[in-house]
Amino acid sequence: MSLSLRHQRTLAGPITIKGRGYWSGLNVQVLLKPANVNTGIVFHRPDLPDCPALTARVSNRVSCNLRTVLANGHVRIEMIEHLMAALAGMAVDNCEVWIDRDELPGLDGSAKAYVDEIRRVGVVSQQALREKLIVTHTIRMGDQHRWVEARPCLNRCQLEYHLEFQDCQFIGKQSINIEMTPESFEQQIASARTFIRESDALKLRDSGLCQHVAYADLLVFGANGLIDNELRFQDECVRHKVLDFYGDLALAPFDLVGHFVGFRSGHELHTQLIHRLLQEGRFVEAARAA
Repeated sequence: MSLSLRHQRTLAGPITIKGRGYWSGLNVQVLLKPANVNTGIVFHRPDLPDCPALTARVSNRVSCNLRTVLANGHVRIEMIEHLMAALAGMAVDNCEVWIDRDELPGLDGSAKAYVDEIRRVGVVSQQALREKLIVTHTIRMGDQHRWVEARPCLNRCQLEYHLEFQDCQFIGKQSINIEMTPESFEQQIASARTFIRESDALKLRDSGLCQHVAYADLLVFGANGLIDNELRFQDECVRHKVLDFYGDLALAPFDLVGHFVGFRSGHELHTQLIHRLLQEGRFVEAARAA
Protein backbone atom coordinates (compact mmCIF):
# COMPACT_ATOMS: atom_id res chain seq x y z
CA MET A 1 0.00 0.00 0.00
CA SER A 2 1.30 3.43 -0.93
CA LEU A 3 2.16 5.77 1.94
CA SER A 4 1.84 8.83 -0.30
CA LEU A 5 -0.16 11.65 1.23
CA ARG A 6 -1.84 14.50 -0.57
CA HIS A 7 -1.57 18.16 0.42
CA GLN A 8 -4.27 19.70 2.57
CA ARG A 9 -6.77 21.98 0.83
CA THR A 10 -8.95 24.93 1.67
CA LEU A 11 -11.38 27.19 -0.14
CA ALA A 12 -9.99 29.74 -2.59
CA GLY A 13 -12.48 32.32 -1.32
CA PRO A 14 -15.49 32.87 0.96
CA ILE A 15 -18.94 31.40 0.34
CA THR A 16 -22.26 32.66 1.70
CA ILE A 17 -25.35 30.45 1.73
CA LYS A 18 -28.76 31.38 3.13
CA GLY A 19 -31.79 29.23 3.88
CA ARG A 20 -34.12 27.96 6.57
CA GLY A 21 -33.56 25.25 9.11
CA TYR A 22 -35.67 22.14 8.54
CA TRP A 23 -36.34 21.63 12.22
CA SER A 24 -36.66 25.17 13.54
CA GLY A 25 -37.94 26.94 10.42
CA LEU A 26 -35.68 29.89 11.25
CA ASN A 27 -33.72 31.82 8.63
CA VAL A 28 -30.00 31.09 8.80
CA GLN A 29 -26.90 32.41 7.07
CA VAL A 30 -23.73 30.36 6.67
CA LEU A 31 -20.37 31.88 5.75
CA LEU A 32 -17.64 29.47 4.71
CA LYS A 33 -14.14 30.93 4.87
CA PRO A 34 -10.67 29.65 3.97
CA ALA A 35 -8.66 28.39 6.96
CA ASN A 36 -5.03 27.72 7.79
CA VAL A 37 -3.42 24.28 7.64
CA ASN A 38 -4.39 21.81 10.38
CA THR A 39 -7.46 23.87 11.31
CA GLY A 40 -9.94 21.22 10.26
CA ILE A 41 -13.61 22.20 10.02
CA VAL A 42 -14.48 24.67 12.79
CA PHE A 43 -17.92 26.17 13.42
CA HIS A 44 -18.17 29.70 14.84
CA ARG A 45 -21.30 31.17 16.46
CA PRO A 46 -21.10 34.99 16.18
CA ASP A 47 -24.68 35.23 17.47
CA LEU A 48 -23.56 34.00 20.91
CA PRO A 49 -21.54 35.88 23.55
CA ASP A 50 -17.79 35.73 22.91
CA CYS A 51 -18.37 34.03 19.53
CA PRO A 52 -17.58 30.46 20.67
CA ALA A 53 -16.08 27.90 18.31
CA LEU A 54 -16.81 24.20 17.96
CA THR A 55 -14.59 21.81 16.01
CA ALA A 56 -16.24 19.18 13.83
CA ARG A 57 -14.83 16.04 15.41
CA VAL A 58 -16.53 12.91 16.66
CA SER A 59 -15.77 13.74 20.30
CA ASN A 60 -18.15 16.72 20.01
CA ARG A 61 -20.98 14.71 18.46
CA VAL A 62 -24.09 14.17 20.63
CA SER A 63 -27.01 11.79 20.13
CA CYS A 64 -30.02 13.18 18.30
CA ASN A 65 -32.72 11.57 16.18
CA LEU A 66 -32.56 11.87 12.39
CA ARG A 67 -29.60 14.27 12.22
CA THR A 68 -25.98 14.76 13.23
CA VAL A 69 -25.43 17.30 15.99
CA LEU A 70 -22.31 18.81 17.57
CA ALA A 71 -22.42 20.28 21.07
CA ASN A 72 -20.07 21.45 23.78
CA GLY A 73 -21.48 23.31 26.75
CA HIS A 74 -23.97 25.91 25.52
CA VAL A 75 -22.72 25.74 21.91
CA ARG A 76 -24.76 23.55 19.58
CA ILE A 77 -24.82 23.01 15.79
CA GLU A 78 -27.51 20.79 14.27
CA MET A 79 -27.83 18.90 10.98
CA ILE A 80 -24.21 19.23 9.91
CA GLU A 81 -24.02 16.04 7.84
CA HIS A 82 -24.80 17.57 4.42
CA LEU A 83 -22.19 20.32 4.76
CA MET A 84 -19.63 17.89 6.16
CA ALA A 85 -20.26 15.54 3.25
CA ALA A 86 -19.83 18.40 0.77
CA LEU A 87 -16.52 19.49 2.29
CA ALA A 88 -15.20 15.94 2.50
CA GLY A 89 -16.51 15.08 -0.92
CA MET A 90 -14.73 18.05 -2.50
CA ALA A 91 -11.60 17.41 -0.41
CA VAL A 92 -11.78 20.66 1.57
CA ASP A 93 -9.88 19.90 4.76
CA ASN A 94 -9.65 23.31 6.44
CA CYS A 95 -12.62 25.65 6.65
CA GLU A 96 -14.18 28.13 9.07
CA VAL A 97 -17.97 27.89 9.19
CA TRP A 98 -19.64 31.02 10.57
CA ILE A 99 -23.31 30.41 11.34
CA ASP A 100 -25.85 32.67 13.05
CA ARG A 101 -28.20 29.93 14.31
CA ASP A 102 -27.81 26.50 15.88
CA GLU A 103 -29.02 24.70 12.76
CA LEU A 104 -27.68 24.60 9.22
CA PRO A 105 -30.17 25.38 6.43
CA GLY A 106 -32.06 22.46 4.92
CA LEU A 107 -31.82 23.90 1.38
CA ASP A 108 -33.16 21.25 -1.02
CA GLY A 109 -32.29 18.35 1.27
CA SER A 110 -28.99 17.60 -0.44
CA ALA A 111 -25.40 18.89 -0.56
CA LYS A 112 -25.78 20.33 -4.06
CA ALA A 113 -25.83 24.02 -3.10
CA TYR A 114 -22.62 23.67 -1.09
CA VAL A 115 -20.86 21.76 -3.86
CA ASP A 116 -21.96 24.24 -6.51
CA GLU A 117 -20.50 27.10 -4.48
CA ILE A 118 -17.28 25.23 -3.72
CA ARG A 119 -16.90 24.55 -7.43
CA ARG A 120 -17.55 28.25 -8.18
CA VAL A 121 -14.89 29.65 -5.82
CA GLY A 122 -12.46 26.75 -6.18
CA VAL A 123 -10.06 25.14 -3.73
CA VAL A 124 -6.34 25.69 -3.19
CA SER A 125 -3.56 23.35 -2.10
CA GLN A 126 -1.72 24.08 1.14
CA GLN A 127 1.79 23.27 2.37
CA ALA A 128 0.93 20.66 5.02
CA LEU A 129 0.08 17.06 4.18
CA ARG A 130 -3.22 15.36 4.97
CA GLU A 131 -2.88 12.30 7.18
CA LYS A 132 -4.55 8.96 6.49
CA LEU A 133 -6.51 6.56 8.66
CA ILE A 134 -6.27 3.06 7.19
CA VAL A 135 -8.63 0.21 8.02
CA THR A 136 -6.38 -2.73 8.89
CA HIS A 137 -9.00 -5.36 9.75
CA THR A 138 -12.75 -5.79 9.53
CA ILE A 139 -14.76 -3.93 12.17
CA ARG A 140 -18.51 -4.49 12.48
CA MET A 141 -21.05 -2.68 14.65
CA GLY A 142 -24.79 -3.26 15.11
CA ASP A 143 -27.02 -6.35 14.87
CA GLN A 144 -28.76 -8.42 12.19
CA HIS A 145 -31.33 -5.68 11.59
CA ARG A 146 -28.98 -2.69 11.23
CA TRP A 147 -25.22 -2.75 10.95
CA VAL A 148 -22.17 -0.95 9.67
CA GLU A 149 -18.80 -2.36 8.74
CA ALA A 150 -15.30 -1.18 7.83
CA ARG A 151 -13.10 -3.48 5.77
CA PRO A 152 -9.53 -3.19 4.48
CA CYS A 153 -9.35 -1.81 0.95
CA LEU A 154 -6.46 -0.96 -1.37
CA ASN A 155 -5.61 2.74 -0.99
CA ARG A 156 -9.06 4.18 -1.62
CA CYS A 157 -12.30 5.07 0.16
CA GLN A 158 -15.16 2.86 -0.99
CA LEU A 159 -18.71 3.35 0.31
CA GLU A 160 -21.44 0.75 0.00
CA TYR A 161 -24.97 1.01 1.33
CA HIS A 162 -28.00 -1.28 1.41
CA LEU A 163 -31.38 0.33 2.05
CA GLU A 164 -34.58 -1.56 2.85
CA PHE A 165 -38.03 -0.02 3.33
CA GLN A 166 -40.30 -3.04 3.29
CA ASP A 167 -43.36 -0.98 4.28
CA CYS A 168 -42.89 1.52 1.42
CA GLN A 169 -42.88 -0.12 -2.00
CA PHE A 170 -41.78 3.09 -3.71
CA ILE A 171 -38.49 3.02 -1.79
CA GLY A 172 -38.13 -0.73 -1.31
CA LYS A 173 -34.63 -2.21 -1.54
CA GLN A 174 -31.81 -0.13 -3.00
CA SER A 175 -28.04 -0.68 -3.02
CA ILE A 176 -25.02 1.25 -4.20
CA ASN A 177 -21.24 0.75 -4.12
CA ILE A 178 -19.08 3.70 -5.10
CA GLU A 179 -15.47 4.84 -4.80
CA MET A 180 -15.50 8.30 -3.24
CA THR A 181 -13.61 10.93 -5.21
CA PRO A 182 -14.45 14.62 -5.74
CA GLU A 183 -15.72 13.73 -9.20
CA SER A 184 -17.90 10.81 -8.14
CA PHE A 185 -19.25 12.71 -5.14
CA GLU A 186 -20.19 15.76 -7.20
CA GLN A 187 -21.77 13.80 -10.04
CA GLN A 188 -23.42 10.89 -8.26
CA ILE A 189 -24.03 11.74 -4.59
CA ALA A 190 -24.14 15.49 -3.85
CA SER A 191 -27.59 16.18 -5.34
CA ALA A 192 -29.36 13.20 -3.71
CA ARG A 193 -32.03 14.54 -1.35
CA THR A 194 -33.41 13.69 2.07
CA PHE A 195 -36.42 11.39 1.94
CA ILE A 196 -39.24 10.52 4.31
CA ARG A 197 -42.55 8.68 4.36
CA GLU A 198 -45.60 10.93 4.47
CA SER A 199 -46.80 9.26 7.68
CA ASP A 200 -43.51 10.11 9.42
CA ALA A 201 -43.59 13.67 8.06
CA LEU A 202 -47.08 14.18 9.49
CA LYS A 203 -45.92 12.92 12.89
CA LEU A 204 -43.11 15.50 12.89
CA ARG A 205 -45.59 18.23 11.98
CA ASP A 206 -47.93 17.15 14.76
CA SER A 207 -45.04 17.40 17.25
CA GLY A 208 -44.42 21.01 16.21
CA LEU A 209 -41.33 20.37 14.04
CA CYS A 210 -40.70 21.05 10.35
CA GLN A 211 -43.74 23.31 10.10
CA HIS A 212 -42.58 25.22 7.03
CA VAL A 213 -41.10 22.30 5.04
CA ALA A 214 -42.98 21.67 1.80
CA TYR A 215 -43.05 18.67 -0.52
CA ALA A 216 -40.70 20.46 -2.91
CA ASP A 217 -38.05 20.76 -0.16
CA LEU A 218 -37.31 17.03 0.05
CA LEU A 219 -38.64 13.65 -1.11
CA VAL A 220 -41.90 12.66 0.56
CA PHE A 221 -43.38 9.25 -0.29
CA GLY A 222 -47.09 8.71 0.21
CA ALA A 223 -49.52 5.88 -0.50
CA ASN A 224 -49.35 6.57 -4.24
CA GLY A 225 -45.67 7.34 -4.53
CA LEU A 226 -43.55 10.50 -4.54
CA ILE A 227 -45.61 13.60 -3.75
CA ASP A 228 -45.25 16.79 -5.87
CA ASN A 229 -41.65 16.12 -6.84
CA GLU A 230 -39.48 14.17 -9.28
CA LEU A 231 -36.51 11.90 -8.67
CA ARG A 232 -33.03 13.01 -9.76
CA PHE A 233 -31.87 9.36 -9.72
CA GLN A 234 -33.97 6.22 -9.79
CA ASP A 235 -32.12 5.15 -6.62
CA GLU A 236 -31.91 8.63 -5.10
CA CYS A 237 -32.80 7.42 -1.61
CA VAL A 238 -29.81 5.10 -1.23
CA ARG A 239 -27.54 7.75 -2.74
CA HIS A 240 -28.68 10.14 -0.01
CA LYS A 241 -27.88 7.51 2.62
CA VAL A 242 -24.33 7.44 1.23
CA LEU A 243 -24.24 11.24 1.49
CA ASP A 244 -25.22 11.06 5.17
CA PHE A 245 -22.79 8.21 5.80
CA TYR A 246 -19.91 10.12 4.25
CA GLY A 247 -20.81 13.26 6.19
CA ASP A 248 -20.68 11.30 9.43
CA LEU A 249 -17.36 9.68 8.53
CA ALA A 250 -15.95 13.18 7.97
CA LEU A 251 -15.95 13.62 11.75
CA ALA A 252 -12.70 11.62 11.63
CA PRO A 253 -10.17 14.30 10.55
CA PHE A 254 -8.22 12.07 8.17
CA ASP A 255 -8.41 10.71 4.66
CA LEU A 256 -10.07 7.34 5.17
CA VAL A 257 -8.71 4.29 3.40
CA GLY A 258 -11.12 1.38 3.54
CA HIS A 259 -14.38 -0.14 2.34
CA PHE A 260 -17.27 1.12 4.46
CA VAL A 261 -20.59 -0.73 4.30
CA GLY A 262 -23.91 0.20 5.85
CA PHE A 263 -27.06 -1.92 6.09
CA ARG A 264 -30.03 0.18 7.24
CA SER A 265 -27.56 2.08 9.43
CA GLY A 266 -27.94 5.61 10.75
CA HIS A 267 -25.99 8.40 12.41
CA GLU A 268 -25.60 6.60 15.74
CA LEU A 269 -24.01 3.49 14.26
CA HIS A 270 -21.79 5.59 12.01
CA THR A 271 -20.50 7.43 15.07
CA GLN A 272 -19.77 4.19 16.90
CA LEU A 273 -17.79 3.01 13.90
CA ILE A 274 -15.68 6.18 13.85
CA HIS A 275 -14.80 5.73 17.52
CA ARG A 276 -13.64 2.17 16.83
CA LEU A 277 -11.66 3.26 13.77
CA LEU A 278 -9.81 5.86 15.80
CA GLN A 279 -8.91 3.16 18.32
CA GLU A 280 -8.00 0.34 15.95
CA GLY A 281 -7.06 1.86 12.59
CA ARG A 282 -3.55 2.54 11.35
CA PHE A 283 -2.44 6.16 11.07
CA VAL A 284 -0.11 7.33 8.34
CA GLU A 285 1.19 10.66 9.58
CA ALA A 286 2.82 13.43 7.60
CA ALA A 287 6.07 13.26 9.55
CA ARG A 288 6.45 9.53 8.99
CA ALA A 289 5.57 9.69 5.30
CA ALA A 290 7.80 12.65 4.44
